[in-house]
Amino acid sequence: MNMTVKGFLDKKDVRLSAKRYGIDALGAMAQGLFASLLIGTIIGTLGERFKIEILVTIGNFAKGATGASMAVAIGYALKSPLLVLFSLIAVGQAANTLGGAGGPLAVYFVAIVAAEFGKLVSKETKIDIIVTPLVTIIVGVFFAMTCAPYIGAVASYTGRAIMWATELQPFLMGIVVSVITGMILTLPISSAAVCAALGLTGLAGGAAVAGCCAQMVGFAVMSFKENKVGGLFAQGIGTSMLQMGNIVKNPRIWIPPTAAAAITGPLATCLFKFRMNGPAVASGMGTCGLVGQIGVYTGWVNDIAAGAKTGITAFDWTGLLLICFVLPAVIAPLIAAPLRKLNWIRPGDLTLDL
Repeated sequence: MNMTVKGFLDKKDVRLSAKRYGIDALGAMAQGLFASLLIGTIIGTLGERFKIEILVTIGNFAKGATGASMAVAIGYALKSPLLVLFSLIAVGQAANTLGGAGGPLAVYFVAIVAAEFGKLVSKETKIDIIVTPLVTIIVGVFFAMTCAPYIGAVASYTGRAIMWATELQPFLMGIVVSVITGMILTLPISSAAVCAALGLTGLAGGAAVAGCCAQMVGFAVMSFKENKVGGLFAQGIGTSMLQMGNIVKNPRIWIPPTAAAAITGPLATCLFKFRMNGPAVASGMGTCGLVGQIGVYTGWVNDIAAGAKTGITAFDWTGLLLICFVLPAVIAPLIAAPLRKLNWIRPGDLTLDL
């Protein structure tokens, strides 16, 4: 019987896999967020800044599709059939709405359950066009109605606890948040999705930005000798995840950018009061496409509009440049230098196959 069930699950491509759920689905969810909430926020901010009403409207439409975009992205990562994929639009909207501030995490869990149930019944009947969307939507929306508010609440409370702790202990939490978020970014896990799921903004969001930038810029600059200009851009505005294979071979190469994150994190929270008051997903982006910096700028604009900030100062811009670019570019290579002399980092350890 067990073999029969396993055979059916294999046939339907339903596999309980940490990689599929913890890496593929989470990474796809982040892309769904980029293509809706994040890009919508950027377009809307440009519209508000330059008084172009149509851009504000376009941005609002994009942001309104956040739940659907995340759910479809997750379904795509799980290799869902088309009818399941399209049915996830309603499921995602329901989960994101009912999940409240923790909507992204609710969408993540609900979309996975709905997609897998939809895959189980897909093409099993002669009226597939009715049965598959019916099962996918009913299961997904029911799960959203019963579980999404609680999942969202847990994510929201966790995010608020981290943000509260960072406000209370900016030095210690600046180190912790910066280092952990930066390491998550370099691992094959989506730091952007994690930050979005927890709603990580404010001072904690600023520390997260610092940590991600330290990894990306740190690796890009310290490996310039091996990877030249191509590697500088691939890692600096792409992703430090490119170094994951090299980290597995020699974990010591991870020391310099991680140490840089431990330095820039508390500088961001204590000295520059660096806050991410834009969309939470941008907190986990670092310098990838300059999304983290655009998010910080969006937060400044929002704060000015809300009366919480009088204007963007030279100190703000200085902090942004130092935390995101200059300090990681200086600190990581400086720390790497003695490690190279100790032969902890050897020639070729940072080389990428570009």
